[in-house]
Order: sequence, then structure tokens, then C-alpha cells
Amino acid sequence: MEHQFSCPYCGEEISMVLDLSVGRQTYVEDCEVCCKPIEISFTVEDDEVATFYAKTLG
Repeated sequence: MEHQFSCPYCGEEISMVLDLSVGRQTYVEDCEVCCKPIEISFTVEDDEVATFYAKTLG
């Protein structure tokens, strides 16, 4: 599923594909624009994104 959010560093709109086959995920992904690391966390319920967080590291 494609999900859009704003980078917590530079504010640019980012689009990424989320794997909804796992109920809870946390990983680090670099911003496509400013290249800073973003911690991505999300949960899935009924094949939908229930919660989504994108936050700075540190």
C-alpha cells in the first residue's frame, strides 16, 4: 500500500510503499530529499494502516 507523509526534518512530502502483511513494523529509511534517517513505525489492522509515525532519530 502506498502511504504519503512529510519528512520530520525537511518537511517534504514523501511517498513509500508499506508492506501490510506484518501487523507491526519499525525500521529506518532515509529521506529521498534531505537523506537524513527517519524512523518509520506503523501498525496494521484489518489490512489497513492503523497507526503511522515518522520521527527523527536521536
